Amino acid sequence: MLDPQKHKEMAVKHKQSFEKKLAAATKEKGLLIVNTGTGKGKSTAAFGMGLRILGHGMKLGVVQFIKGALPTGEREFLSSQKNCDFKTIGDGYTWNTQDRAADSATARKGWLEAVRMIEDPSYDMVILDELNIVLKHQYLDLAEVLKAFSKRRKDLHIVVTGRHAPPELIEIADLVSEVQPVKHPYKEQGVKAQKGVEF
Repeated sequence: MLDPQKHKEMAVKHKQSFEKKLAAATKEKGLLIVNTGTGKGKSTAAFGMGLRILGHGMKLGVVQFIKGALPTGEREFLSSQKNCDFKTIGDGYTWNTQDRAADSATARKGWLEAVRMIEDPSYDMVILDELNIVLKHQYLDLAEVLKAFSKRRKDLHIVVTGRHAPPELIEIADLVSEVQPVKHPYKEQGVKAQKGVEF
C-alpha cells in the first residue's frame, strides 16, 4: 500500500501538471477525429460523442456506410432524436454484396449525404461510420474526401470510423485513436453478436 504522504505528493504533482496543460490549451476548433484499428468499439466511441453533442442541444449528422443492412440500436435511438439526422446508406458488408459497381454507387450516395451535412452550417458534428472501409476498398476517391475535410468550416467536428484508416487521413486528423483487440468473445469463445453489445 502506498504511503499516505507519498500519495499526497504524487497527487499534487499530477494536479500541477494537469493545470499547466489546461492553462496552455486556449484554442477552440472543430476536430477531425479518426477511430481505427482492428478492435471492437470504434463506432461505439463515435456514437458516445454524438450523444454528448445531442446532450448539449447541438445538431448531429450521421452517415452509416457498410452496416446499412443490419438493424442497430444506435440507429433506432439516435434517429428518434430531434437534433439528429441519421442516414443509413450501406447495403451490408462488402462480402455479402460481392458487386463492386453496386458498392461504389452506394458509397457515392453516402458521400453525397456526407458532403451535404459537412457544408450545412446547422450541423455541429458529422459522424461518418465505417468510411475507412469504403476508402480501403477505393469505392470513393481519397483525394476528394480529404479535400472536403480540409475545406470544412472551422467549428465543425467530423468523426470517421472503421479499420484501416489511410495514412493520409491519419496525417491530417487532429485526434486518432487505434482500438486493438485483447480478447473477443466471438473469435475466442464462439459467442454470437448480441443485441445491445454489437448492434
